[in-house]
Amino acid sequence: MKRLILVFLFFHSLLYGQELRTNISVHDPVMAKQGDTYYLFCTGQGISIWSSKDLTNWKREKPVFSEAPKWAVEAIPTFKGHIWAPDISFYNGKYYLYYSVSAFGKNTSAIGLATNTTLDPLGADYKWVDHGKVIQSFPGKTNWNAIDPNIIVDKKGTPYMSFGSFWDGLKLVKLTQDRMNIAENPNNLQTIASRKLKPGTENPPSIDDNPKDAGGNAIEAPFIFKKGKYYYLFASTDYCCKGPKRTYKMIVGRSKKVTGPYLDKHGVSMAHAGGTLLMEGDKNWYGVGHNSVYNFDGKDYLIFHGYDAADAGRSKLRIETLEWDTKGWPFVVARN
Repeated sequence: MKRLILVFLFFHSLLYGQELRTNISVHDPVMAKQGDTYYLFCTGQGISIWSSKDLTNWKREKPVFSEAPKWAVEAIPTFKGHIWAPDISFYNGKYYLYYSVSAFGKNTSAIGLATNTTLDPLGADYKWVDHGKVIQSFPGKTNWNAIDPNIIVDKKGTPYMSFGSFWDGLKLVKLTQDRMNIAENPNNLQTIASRKLKPGTENPPSIDDNPKDAGGNAIEAPFIFKKGKYYYLFASTDYCCKGPKRTYKMIVGRSKKVTGPYLDKHGVSMAHAGGTLLMEGDKNWYGVGHNSVYNFDGKDYLIFHGYDAADAGRSKLRIETLEWDTKGWPFVVARN
């Protein structure tokens, strides 16, 4: 069966003139499966897209946007079309793709939304429709950063978006039922995770060459995954982009309510510097982080990027199996 799949993938690549690749370079990967195909979305010019039949061999697709969304150029003066950290979900017959536009190291940022009825680029109805801005952050006005969105739905079907990076930490906001807008006052948003012992206090200073505006509250990339009776909040801490000095790692906490509090194994709230270590770098990977979590065909996967020490620290896609201990805590299955 595996041989037949590889043969199909080979002729598919010849047919569409695209080379299939393994060990692909990505940042901030998220994923959805439609039919027998996995679609990966990640940071890139216009939002990068890859497709795969087997989670190993990947084909580069055309980006979501061929040119920068007009609203984003107007909102972020330095924005040139390089879009960060998307999130993909399915609702009411459509795929919802949230995405981040930002000035580097500043909370001059915004989260936008595009939808499509299919992820298949060859589908007759394939067309990304941009709906513009969902939420925006402003220097000196909002002590949070509007990037790194992730959508989760509570037990009553109410959609929420977690997001954030540095500043006061990770935020959670309720969305309207159509998921197009926020349904709460942006001036009073809940902090669900922070490296500060007390959210709302002054930002700690930045370290090394990290942008001073961002400060030193190094936490980002929230992702909430429902498993059994718990909602699990995954986040990335410390620093992603410092070459061999990268300290990027993943932490997790859980709650029976989507609004938290999210507690680690020791009962410490992630809003007060808690968080149980899930995975960190080693001699082969300078750092690992910005993860998403999915169940495909009954199997849970941790999808993230790591900085490959054997390839000059280049960012690579990593997909690992995620399992759960007897107390309901996730752990990464070691590779053979």
